[in-house]
Amino acid sequence: MKIIEGGVCAAKGFTASGVHCGIRKSRAKRDLALIVSEKRAAAAAVYTSNLVKGAPLTVTKNHIADGYAQAIICNSGNANTCNADGIEVAERMAALTGAALSLPAEDVIVASTGVIGQRLDIAPIAAGLPGLAASLGDTCEEAAEAIMTTDTKLKSIAVSFEIGGVECRMGGIAKGSGMIHPDLATMLVFLTTDCAIAPELLKKALSSDVKRTFNMVSVDGDTSTNDMVCILANGMAGNEPITAEGEAFDTFMQALNTLTVWLCRAIAADGEGATKLLECRVVGAKDEAAAKTAAKAVICSSLTKAAMFGADANWGRVLCAIGYSGADVDVTKTDVRFVSAAGEIAVCENGAGVDFSEELAKRVLSENEIDIVVTFHEGDGTATAWGCDLTYDYVKINGDYRT
Repeated sequence: MKIIEGGVCAAKGFTASGVHCGIRKSRAKRDLALIVSEKRAAAAAVYTSNLVKGAPLTVTKNHIADGYAQAIICNSGNANTCNADGIEVAERMAALTGAALSLPAEDVIVASTGVIGQRLDIAPIAAGLPGLAASLGDTCEEAAEAIMTTDTKLKSIAVSFEIGGVECRMGGIAKGSGMIHPDLATMLVFLTTDCAIAPELLKKALSSDVKRTFNMVSVDGDTSTNDMVCILANGMAGNEPITAEGEAFDTFMQALNTLTVWLCRAIAADGEGATKLLECRVVGAKDEAAAKTAAKAVICSSLTKAAMFGADANWGRVLCAIGYSGADVDVTKTDVRFVSAAGEIAVCENGAGVDFSEELAKRVLSENEIDIVVTFHEGDGTATAWGCDLTYDYVKINGDYRT
């Protein structure tokens, strides 16, 4: 298993492109992305838990009901959510994409991100698609840029791994900066692989992984309407197809998790206005459920996030979050440590404060990546959650997001 270049174009048979078609006002910002597989691919996706869902999610769910797809079309700048003609527009996006690629519309995954409740005009998409299709290539940076909204950084990664002695590749791009909260968030994640795997196993792999990765990310406590993680597997690596759980499936899961954890950290670190990536690692819980509940609560706590912004070792806020989380834990057996590149410092043992150096604590919490390590001493349950600090800029960004 090794990290390689290429993102969603690293796997055999995948190309991508991104253009500015006119959905967004600034011509300097791309707003339409396309990812295409040379061959029809096994497909799987997971979606937001929000009851208000963007029209593209409904269309995509219907299109991949048979377990296959061949292309992904995504626009930024408009979420196509809460619109009377939303389904019609999403279906039209798929049809236009299919026509440009000589594919059935039903083999196109559709995604949108941006402002909610504003009608999405199909005209600029229709005008932009011929150029988008013509510019398909083996680099993914333009596509990664085209799906961004308030993101400040491209999020792209790929890995190489072996299945039965055959090299396979898997890559991904993502967008996500605000409205990030379990379960799923304003994130769009597109994954590609040339590994041959049956659709039902692909769906099982993605659904299982998401529970421990993307569902453990929070920036601001708001769950979006358009979140989707999807994966295409075209089998062009030539490995013996994975049709059952076992060693090959485990290797596939490891590759998938390598990508998703990296993307989780990248999304959390790029949270709106964020200056610090926060990772809460819970160990020693009674079970995984208790560990996940506690980790999520800590990473979602606005007071904890604000303390991390100010490099204030206010560990009581961590314990407070655990206390109201509903996790089945014994707080009298709880230890808390803060860890960063500057060192580590124990601030709580057995549910009570311990003497520590405020000067060292300040240095530890002044780094741009901080681990909050919680130990319960009650069992083998572990979990990790990712988030970011809460800064003045978060309010500035969201105070005029629509206008």
